[in-house]
Amino acid sequence: MPFKVQVGPPQISIHHGQTVLVTEQDSQIEWPSERGLYFLDTRVLSSWAIFANGEPWDLLNGGAITYAAARVYLTNRAIATEDGPIPQRTLGLTISRSISGGMHEDLDVTNNGRKHVRFQLEIALRCDFADIFEVKTDNIVRRGRITTDWSPRRQTLRTLYRNRDFSRAITVTPTQQKAVYSNGRLSFEIALDPGAAWHCCLLYALSDGERHFAAPHDCIGDVHKSHHAETLADWLRTVLKIRTSNEEFYRLYRQALEDMAALRLPIAGTDHMVFLPAAGVPWFVAPFGRDSLIVSLQNLQIYPEFARGTLDILGSLQAQLDDPYRDAEPGKIPHEMRYGELAHFKLIPHTPYYGTADATPLFLIVLHAAWRATGDRTLLEQHLQTAEGCLVWIDKYGDRDGDGFQEYQTRSSAGYENMGWKDSGDSVVYPDGSLVKGPKALCELQGYVYDAWQRMAEVFDALDKPDRACALREKAGVLFKRFNEAFWDDDLGFYAYALDGEKQKVLTVASNVGHCLWSGIVPPERARKVVERLMAPDMWSGWGIRTLSALNPAYNPYNYQTGSVWPHDNAIIALGFKRYGFGAEVGRIARDISDAGSHFLLNQLPELYTTLERDATTFPVQYVGANVPQGWAAGSVFSLLQAILGIQPDAPRGKLYIDPLLPAWLPDLTVLDLRLGSQRFDIRFWRESEETKFEMLRGDPKAVERITADGCFDRMRAWAEPA
Repeated sequence: MPFKVQVGPPQISIHHGQTVLVTEQDSQIEWPSERGLYFLDTRVLSSWAIFANGEPWDLLNGGAITYAAARVYLTNRAIATEDGPIPQRTLGLTISRSISGGMHEDLDVTNNGRKHVRFQLEIALRCDFADIFEVKTDNIVRRGRITTDWSPRRQTLRTLYRNRDFSRAITVTPTQQKAVYSNGRLSFEIALDPGAAWHCCLLYALSDGERHFAAPHDCIGDVHKSHHAETLADWLRTVLKIRTSNEEFYRLYRQALEDMAALRLPIAGTDHMVFLPAAGVPWFVAPFGRDSLIVSLQNLQIYPEFARGTLDILGSLQAQLDDPYRDAEPGKIPHEMRYGELAHFKLIPHTPYYGTADATPLFLIVLHAAWRATGDRTLLEQHLQTAEGCLVWIDKYGDRDGDGFQEYQTRSSAGYENMGWKDSGDSVVYPDGSLVKGPKALCELQGYVYDAWQRMAEVFDALDKPDRACALREKAGVLFKRFNEAFWDDDLGFYAYALDGEKQKVLTVASNVGHCLWSGIVPPERARKVVERLMAPDMWSGWGIRTLSALNPAYNPYNYQTGSVWPHDNAIIALGFKRYGFGAEVGRIARDISDAGSHFLLNQLPELYTTLERDATTFPVQYVGANVPQGWAAGSVFSLLQAILGIQPDAPRGKLYIDPLLPAWLPDLTVLDLRLGSQRFDIRFWRESEETKFEMLRGDPKAVERITADGCFDRMRAWAEPA
């Protein structure tokens, strides 16, 4: 068995909804750092430390026991007391925490020594109420006033931040034991006989001035009996499950299910099982356009209700006015919504911010895909007005100069330089490594719009609007031809990364071109060249396809998007490979990601990772600052499953199309509770020699049909031919 070096963040992170706690491994929050208790994009607790007569405790072990709960075991150093010394490692301290709205904290001390002990247990607290954007950039500015009030009678410590009409508050209440407060510390007098134990709960209630979020009342106790365990069990009963003899892939899949459960943001006023998927913890626990849409696509066979929630929320935030500061234009789908102090006073444009060029066509893609997965025509009717706005935006604003391609460039003083999924400022480079000058027409944006038009044509057919459908198909055909004329480069044998502001090809080899395969804008006769180029040594690391060629001077595997590996990027590329019949390559990518996942703690895929060329001694390393869990990283596992099995739902016609090709490393796979509208299927797949066979275990066999990619692109071939 090959060696496994497990890597992961040296911290503990738990969360529920928009409350997130990030601590050191010993449960403390060091100051200064990025860690803390965050609530609605505000860090309400910026320092937390625990002492015994002024002495710190030593970590034994600990970690998250669910996505919303953690437990840490510590022991004492030698402690001097007026009753005599307490020898080291004779006291045990267990700190357990659970989040649901507010936070519940259990403190348990045991005397494992042979003598009676008496000491002060002290908890030092500090609250800075910093905006999450300022914490992340290490540029914290105090704008309001912090006040702290201790009530000995009520045993409540309330710290309030107020800046005009913006406020946040945290109230800490000890229960079971009486505390005193002074010098910024809650103190408890503890006296324990040998073998005795002491227990105290601290309840952390949170408030945004109008709404109050109480702490969970019950102690953590047995996690298997907790509310979070019950809701997780409900979730796991609902979603698509798998069985396989490959334990590595099973663990990766199971952890992805738990990550998605952790990232559910409840939608106020809806059924308790309708959610918007958050982008990632700790920095992106908020509605996101591109991220929530892609996660919804990834989860359509797992949990289609994500798409319902995403379409509802993002549709309600669709821009109605032109606002350059927020990069908003009528019909545009937002990029990001924030709730902290900076957003409240419009010191940042995230109210919401619309600096994304791809969320608008992706909204149309998700609308069509959700309808195909659920068969629910009311989805189309409910979101038709929003979809019409998206189509207008694509024509009027997405195409900035009327040349038929989608371009972007910020109009905001606080706007983003790049508005594709690679949105870091240094991600779009020329072959010499220098930064591309805008406006930029990324290759994948053209593919997304092509795909959106094709899908919306089918939607308009379903809504008995044949003229609209015909017009969109004609536009898609024109875009198909023009894209392949303007972006393809014969000498490179590959598509341009983008067209720059001078309409010149940016002939940089990057992973974005793989998204063009997913959208279907590549003619079949060029697909093999694209696949082979993406799988060439400078792009394929052995742990996944890199974001940028290792031959580019800007390549840096330790940077965000110039050489690192992103699981979701690889999964989208794998879906593209499958679309063109490259099933063996799908298996290679899936194996890369599955193997990489086994090196991370809990088999939990981070947002991205860095890696050198794969050999017997290398392993992937989590990127510093990567979100874990992260929505589309977890969802990439579901996309890879879809690509391996070739799942294409057509619920309006009551059909489930499959094209399974199990790789040798995954010889058997059974899917359970695969949803198609109101139907559910259990299907077993297995390899015999090089062939993949399947049998129905549950569901209507007539509804499932095996197809292949052959013959799917005749129409595109016709469009690609000169008139």
